[in-house]
Amino acid sequence: MPFWSESADGLEIRVRVTPKGGRDAIDGTAALSDGREVLKVRVRVAPEDGAANAAVTKLLAAAAGIAASQVTLAAGATARVKTFRLKGDMAALRKALEDAAS
Repeated sequence: MPFWSESADGLEIRVRVTPKGGRDAIDGTAALSDGREVLKVRVRVAPEDGAANAAVTKLLAAAAGIAASQVTLAAGATARVKTFRLKGDMAALRKALEDAAS
């Protein structure tokens, strides 16, 4: 099962976030214990007051080639595994994220 799924106006992606990771980067994909695939993301900031979520939002937007306003946190605000919604052309978003993950 891929880390993304199609939604009405773009993609929903599952992300495993590592805060205080030393750099802002997409580190490929990984499989969770239940078999679901996630996009591995690390950010420099600590998970305080939504700073890590904001950093992930900016990183995903840059990787997908869209504005940060087109990326929203859908689930998992305080969890390590989160779901983000990206608005835009599904095929272009999927290709950009898969390229960033490889």
